[in-house]
Amino acid sequence: MNKIQQNSPFGQYALFYTFESFYKKYLNFHKFSLRSNLIDFETMNVSEFVVKLTQQGVQLWADNDKLNVRSPKGVITPEIQAELATRKLEILAFLQEIDTVTKSASIPLREGLSLQTIGRLIGGFTGESAVGYQLPIINPQVMAQNLNVTFRPLPSGYKNESIIKFRQELAIKLKNYGVRVLSWQEATTDFFYDVKLPIINWNQRLKMRGIRSEIDAVIDVERPNSLIVNLGIFVAENLYSFYSYWLLQNRELSVMKIAKLSSWAEDHAAKYVENPTNTQVIIITEIDNKFVDPQLPYQTKINIGINTLVKTFSEIVIGVSSDKISILNMNLSDSTFAKNEIDRFILKSLIPKIFVPIAPLLLNRFEVGDYNSYASEYAAKLVKLGQDLASTGLFPPGFKLAEVIKRKSHRDIVNVIVNGRTGVSYGFVAYAEPPNYVGASEITANEWEQLLPIEGFSRDEIRQNEQGRRYIKTLIAGEYLFKQIPDIWLVSSRSGSNKTDLHLETDVIRIGLKDKLYLQLPQGVERQGVDIKPSYDIYVMLAMSLAAALYTPELIKNGAPIVHFHGYPAFDWFEGNEYCVGVHNPSVPCGTYESGVLNFLGISSLANQQLETINLISLVEPDHGTNFIAHDGEYLVERLKAGCAGGQVELGGKHFASLKANVGEE
Repeated sequence: MNKIQQNSPFGQYALFYTFESFYKKYLNFHKFSLRSNLIDFETMNVSEFVVKLTQQGVQLWADNDKLNVRSPKGVITPEIQAELATRKLEILAFLQEIDTVTKSASIPLREGLSLQTIGRLIGGFTGESAVGYQLPIINPQVMAQNLNVTFRPLPSGYKNESIIKFRQELAIKLKNYGVRVLSWQEATTDFFYDVKLPIINWNQRLKMRGIRSEIDAVIDVERPNSLIVNLGIFVAENLYSFYSYWLLQNRELSVMKIAKLSSWAEDHAAKYVENPTNTQVIIITEIDNKFVDPQLPYQTKINIGINTLVKTFSEIVIGVSSDKISILNMNLSDSTFAKNEIDRFILKSLIPKIFVPIAPLLLNRFEVGDYNSYASEYAAKLVKLGQDLASTGLFPPGFKLAEVIKRKSHRDIVNVIVNGRTGVSYGFVAYAEPPNYVGASEITANEWEQLLPIEGFSRDEIRQNEQGRRYIKTLIAGEYLFKQIPDIWLVSSRSGSNKTDLHLETDVIRIGLKDKLYLQLPQGVERQGVDIKPSYDIYVMLAMSLAAALYTPELIKNGAPIVHFHGYPAFDWFEGNEYCVGVHNPSVPCGTYESGVLNFLGISSLANQQLETINLISLVEPDHGTNFIAHDGEYLVERLKAGCAGGQVELGGKHFASLKANVGEE
């Protein structure tokens, strides 16, 4: 039985931020205009001179003491050519300094690529300036050092000693990991806002103490509402509904504006948050033993979990008992930790969730077009894949926000935060198309040396040929190979669709990854009438497809089915040529390219195992579920059906313990 007992591929590697600050300082691409090729050399230092040329498409790179120049036709005038000759030594020194800093930010991982390179590739940042690009962070200790949190003061007379003790211990341990824990006074400031109700001629300017937007999380305890508070909520909600319907005529408001208009009568932490899209609310409460019961049907778990989050109006709920800790967010994890595992709970689960909140991939990240879904072989395969998986029960029906969130103000806030989605579902199905190459898919080391650098990437990792095709230096079985980065395309179920009953005309979207991200919708679909949005897990799908193309090409050469559900396989379910990775990864939520990076690393970690055949890879996402990619759709369906029939593959966290116990952690 082949099982990869390897996880946490980042190991002990540190992350470097020097490059980001250096690049922002010297390569501010918005500072200088592109009015003409005329450059006032006398007023420019060497960095400004290089930036000006770079803006106009000129590529400069150093090769020892040689200055290499590649330019679009007509850009290099005789004056510029003379200036390049005059400033050659200065330019070489500047480029070498940048190269040194870039390399420090591009420390290769065991798989031979840096986090900077992986992040830019799967995030579709290839064609964009590095300015504003954020290096993916997958080390929880580094995440912790970038967090600001505050604890809301306990309510008067609060007497739950177990929660008080846990709260105190949590604050101390967060500080020990490097989290900046601010006092309530430090984390809040006075805010003023106006409420105007013209019909009843009521105008008031209200003042309240609010949490500053730079605070990543506010931690509170559950506060049951009194009868008087419930009455105030009823009045506030009706006033908001009246205001939004009659005065706004359903125009969209900001999250902050909605919260101000509707939450003045409530006493929850969200009321004090300046910007709920930046600051997560975390509630500590007594553990819900029914919710964490591994035997509970998952559909019941969905209802309990969503209502718990809505009731507390929080993004994360921590359950505490005398011997256990649980954690819940919109991923509906049911992970539990023994009290003596509090350090693991904080480092591997809580900190990643605070640092990387659940968020959809916004449409402005894509170049949007359309495609003929009826003519797509892989769209048809995807529909069949979903239908064939229906009997497994791994893809429970989603829900409409209106069904579980009764208050209009809460629905409106959630609707803004989740980018206009009207419903939520759990899991996805996708089908990767065969990778698309133009020219040689692999080149020799000598050919690699002749290639050109690419802005924003280390020359030691990625270069391009004259036609603009990119090549990457990969480490496979201890040998460096130089492979073309193919165009990646896949078809995917849209967010909120019924994964086991997809319709070609409305439910199957096509995603592309080349120099940037592409989204293609089915031709003829009325975009205004159908809630067609990409899955939260697009980065994961693309990362798995690209990593498979680079490191396990036999797995994807004919296309590959990819599925994700909110459960886990038992360790004993795996057969020969089937592999499991990621069990001990930090619990980053879906919808982030950090999750994509971890899945990329999971597949690339197989490259040095000298494996002859790979039929299936299981990529575990703790507190979220499992991704599967296989060489054939029928094979994947039959294996999952067999696992479900034998009780070895289930929704929920029942089998996660067996994976943690049997899959080693590095």
